[in-house]
Amino acid sequence: MSSRLALRYFAVLMFATGAWQVAGGQMPNPYGSSITVDDAKKAAAPALAEATKNHWAVAVAIVDPAGTLVYYEKMDNTQLGSAIVAVDKARSAARFKRPTKAFQDALAAGGEGLRILGIEGAVPVEGGFPLIVEGKIVGAIGVSGATSAQDAQCSKAGADTLK
Repeated sequence: MSSRLALRYFAVLMFATGAWQVAGGQMPNPYGSSITVDDAKKAAAPALAEATKNHWAVAVAIVDPAGTLVYYEKMDNTQLGSAIVAVDKARSAARFKRPTKAFQDALAAGGEGLRILGIEGAVPVEGGFPLIVEGKIVGAIGVSGATSAQDAQCSKAGADTLK
């Protein structure tokens, strides 16, 4: 077994047992039924409005709790790489039950936080938030195209809509 594969198994084991927590650990909310397309559009609209208001070109992705894409929209002139990054941020937030900023902060702290690099699907870039409806995680929103903090500003506007 390669050392990279061993590290990946170790990191997954640590997450599964709860032995390792990142700053701003997982949300205690249980998973709920998948977000509907209508609710996904409702979450995307304020994120896109925030980007438009600030003249940022972004892509917005909404996924269900498993990370399957439910809704996607990319503004004109958004950099092409952001199309994939927005989906990856949303998947990470949904699957790990936490904002992606938690991974970013843990990685920036160094030390044990560097283990995040070995966890498949953990995106350590701000801009992904779980979506909560009636106390349950129904999916997540990811935004990409501006700076990480600006992506998070847009993403949070969308996430706050459904609470």
